[in-house]
Amino acid sequence: MDPFKVIIAPVVTEKAVRLLEEEGKLVFIVHRKATKQDIKRAMKELFDVEVEKVNTLITPKGEKKAYIKLKEGYDAGKIAASLGIY
Repeated sequence: MDPFKVIIAPVVTEKAVRLLEEEGKLVFIVHRKATKQDIKRAMKELFDVEVEKVNTLITPKGEKKAYIKLKEGYDAGKIAASLGIY
């Protein structure tokens, strides 16, 4: 799956910003059929980072949301800054 089709948009809510600051997690809306492995691969190709863990859920709107924890040594704040979130 194409990395640009896997990751659709960053989520910018109070909860997402708090997760970024406190736990170093990024939150994205992703393609509904993307697997956790697809999301990890897309993050590596788009942002050149290693992903430790991916949690996903389907929102009541029918969107798939991914909570992405980066491995030690990678800064989620830099990615968020480059996306204009933080």
